[in-house]
Amino acid sequence: MEIVTTFVRQAGVKLTNVRWRFRITPMRLVFMAISAAAIAVILVRFILGLGAATNLNDQWPWGLWIAFDVLLGVALAGGGYGTCLIVYVLRRDKFYAIARSTMLTSLLGYIVVVLGLLIEVGQWFNFWRPYVSWGHASVLFEVFWCVSCYTVIQILEFCEVATEKVFKGLHKYLKKAMPVLLIIGITLPTLHQSSLGELFYLMVGKENLLWWSVFLPPFFLLSSFFVGAGMIIIESTLAGKAFDHKVDISVLRGLTRISGAAMLLYLILKIVDIAVKGTFANVFAFDLPSVMFLIELVFGVIIPIIIAFSSLSGTRKGLIWFGILDVAGVVLNRFDVVFTGMGKYLNQYGGHYFPAWTEIIVSLGLVSIACLAYLFIVENFSIIDHQGSESGEGLMTEDINYASTAK
Repeated sequence: MEIVTTFVRQAGVKLTNVRWRFRITPMRLVFMAISAAAIAVILVRFILGLGAATNLNDQWPWGLWIAFDVLLGVALAGGGYGTCLIVYVLRRDKFYAIARSTMLTSLLGYIVVVLGLLIEVGQWFNFWRPYVSWGHASVLFEVFWCVSCYTVIQILEFCEVATEKVFKGLHKYLKKAMPVLLIIGITLPTLHQSSLGELFYLMVGKENLLWWSVFLPPFFLLSSFFVGAGMIIIESTLAGKAFDHKVDISVLRGLTRISGAAMLLYLILKIVDIAVKGTFANVFAFDLPSVMFLIELVFGVIIPIIIAFSSLSGTRKGLIWFGILDVAGVVLNRFDVVFTGMGKYLNQYGGHYFPAWTEIIVSLGLVSIACLAYLFIVENFSIIDHQGSESGEGLMTEDINYASTAK
């Protein structure tokens, strides 16, 4: 099914026909249903408070929404700044083919993070206060400002893509501003990615020694960088099936090598950290924290490193396994830091937490909204295959083909 509308007055150009399309498929209907359910729960949460929509309590004030929507969302959306660094600063032009799709995924990820923060914060109607109250001694204040500013920067970066189709008169100005936007966009994430690790570094005596470390800020920063390749592989695989488009295997292999090098540095720092703290006995105690830590390290770091620097990275199956393990390792790490790492300390005060079904629905709903937005944007803008559309010829050909199909 094609939904087509014709409208928009473009800046500096007389009224022009712009065609919008969005195919309706069974999977997209599922995304829509989950999104609608999530929006209903979010409204209940805003009206009746956190107690009506979550299982959070005084002992467990941070639950699924912080771990999944914020900590994990920020990490998984980190592929954007990493790709910008590789493509636009290091000038590795062969990765240009995945630059726009990666930046779009990152933008949508950060929008989910911002929405997650709004939903999670106790008095959501006071969300504007950090903009006027200078809490410079607070790590969360820095995270709030950085995430907010970076999201705005990403929106402006996407406007450079959007103005190839609508408001074309603004395109040349945004294109000139892109170098500055890219520099700011590469710098800001390094601040809040590491600051999220700083939050748990402050929890001395509360966080399990397997995860607490003076290296927590660089651990969070490094993992947000190397998970970018895994996200790109998964996203390009799914998008390839949806839009019949495949990214060249040499591009993905190059990304896994860069990611693997960052993983190797991460692994070395982990081993040094364990040696300095003297926690080798804790690592091999084979209790719940030990088992979770070993699974996270072996399957989420060591095996992906082996794949990255072996012949397996030259096959699509090997790359997919790298992406799955890479992303799963970071997912497990963030959940371990929040739940496994602090479980013993919080439980001693009588606290108990398991996410309510409403919390799960909201998290799935935010992801579903992001997926629907991604599908709409890719169908209507030059994202996946954009190298021939810089002069507008690609979009013109696309519109001609669409018009002939519509007839």
